[in-house]
Amino acid sequence: MHWGRALVGGICAELTALAIVFPVLHFFGETAFFASILVSSAALPLIFAVWVDARVDSDFIVHGLLVGVVAVSFCLIAAWGQPEPFLYQISHGLKLVGGFLGGATSSRLAHSHAQAVARSLG
Repeated sequence: MHWGRALVGGICAELTALAIVFPVLHFFGETAFFASILVSSAALPLIFAVWVDARVDSDFIVHGLLVGVVAVSFCLIAAWGQPEPFLYQISHGLKLVGGFLGGATSSRLAHSHAQAVARSLG
């Protein structure tokens, strides 16, 4: 398990989301802000899970989920004790889904690469 890389990936996913959603709020308004929260909550853990999985040989989905869990945990720690709107609770679920899908994508890519190497050798 690449715990450190997954930790960095989850934190980077959450920090990148923050760097995206607040400028969206400023320039495009509240509706776009809410949409950007949902989109970034799914997309960024997916992207960073693929980044994490680029250095692993197995357990791609576990690493991807770990990226999502770290992103959720980072957000919950940052909002310690504050009530969260329902939209944020949905975004936490999307972070887990994004991490899972990133791990699944990496798994498929690794499997396809392994098949291509086997064909070229065979």
